[in-house]
Amino acid sequence: MNSKDKTRIQKEDKMSSRQKNTGNPGGTDISKDPKAYSMESTMDRGNINFKAHIAQHEGSMLAVATKDVISSNPTTPIIDIIKKMSKMHFKHMPIVNAGTSKLEGIITSVDIMDLLGGGERSLFVEKKFKGNLLSAINAQVRYIMEHNVHSLRNDAHIEKAFELMIDKHIGCIPVVDNDGHLEAICTERDFLTFIKGVLTGKKVEKWQTRNVKTADAAISIWDVARTMVENEFKRVPIVRDNILVGVVTSSDILSYLGTGEAFEKLTTGNIHEAFDSPINSLLHNDLIWTIPDADLGEAAEIMLEKGIGCLPVIKDGNLEGILTERDILLALADKQ
Repeated sequence: MNSKDKTRIQKEDKMSSRQKNTGNPGGTDISKDPKAYSMESTMDRGNINFKAHIAQHEGSMLAVATKDVISSNPTTPIIDIIKKMSKMHFKHMPIVNAGTSKLEGIITSVDIMDLLGGGERSLFVEKKFKGNLLSAINAQVRYIMEHNVHSLRNDAHIEKAFELMIDKHIGCIPVVDNDGHLEAICTERDFLTFIKGVLTGKKVEKWQTRNVKTADAAISIWDVARTMVENEFKRVPIVRDNILVGVVTSSDILSYLGTGEAFEKLTTGNIHEAFDSPINSLLHNDLIWTIPDADLGEAAEIMLEKGIGCLPVIKDGNLEGILTERDILLALADKQ
């Protein structure tokens, strides 16, 4: 494999190259080797000490956090949270007191999957609503949100957020003022901007998640949701005839449930019917991926530009693993 085979993605623009769909609806056949694009020529060279780079960065948490935060209050019905998060394509939503604007909790797409997909939060349905899931999703979000939120003050250093995400295994950190009022939110993706366009000297193959559990494109959304909940996954690669055709995330499923006919089925109580569609109905037409020899800086640039949280890792047409934002953070912290 030559130096130009560093990173492969399908062509939507000049930064990528397209491989024709082989007739598999909802996905792309990568068994054949597409033309490759390398960003190596446009990237800064040289290894970096990432933690030192953060430590030297001027500014507090607010320098990287998103300040225009959309939140809800604890009494908001869960079904409204589903609709709101799906519309905004959010993975996380802070929950604040309606009167004081103080942070009280946080809800994630995984939490909602846990409720609907039979996880620990589904016990709430059994105990409070005697198994009536329709009543449960119309209950207030305070019943299923995470109350013990790891947050940081607005004057905390960026390095503190990085360390907290790693140590506590969390994907976002709300930023509050001295009185606990929500001001911003910092996510794993925000830290990818520090290495965008930089050759870090760290290769994808060392930090990818291996032994990835996949799901067949013909199975139902419900089965994939169960797989996510039971294994605490945020995403599952989808295959057809042992060929990777896409990746479905908990956010994809939440977006599906919060819109169109699926949302109507939720609101009328036909919740399991909403999950009956095949998982391939959620697949995007373009499959974006990388190779083991790619640099993490290249992978971070692709994730940021394409607005995705993971990259399948392909070698010789086979799925070798998956690289996530969390994997990149672990690599940059020299932890595994």
